[in-house]
Amino acid sequence: MEINAKQRKFLEKNAQPLNALVQIGGAGVTENQIAQISRLLEKHELIKVKFNEFKEEKRELSAQISNQTNATAVRLIGNVLILYRPAKESNDRKFEKELNALEK
Repeated sequence: MEINAKQRKFLEKNAQPLNALVQIGGAGVTENQIAQISRLLEKHELIKVKFNEFKEEKRELSAQISNQTNATAVRLIGNVLILYRPAKESNDRKFEKELNALEK
């Protein structure tokens, strides 16, 4: 999903109070972490991933994570990646109405 600058700002604002639910450590990005991130996105739509290790490779790993989870990398701020993926069921989508309003 492509997002514009206004949508990005909206998602960043909503992610600001959130804690990182996943931490990337010494093992790097594993299949289990990808599965966990995907499950968390299904439940929350908007999550943070913190890089405790691999800080030099965080841009490449962020792209890998977003590709493998079919999520949008909203922003990489410091060592924290913000990911967004809308819920499968339209009834469960928390941000859809506001994002659609900001689409213009």
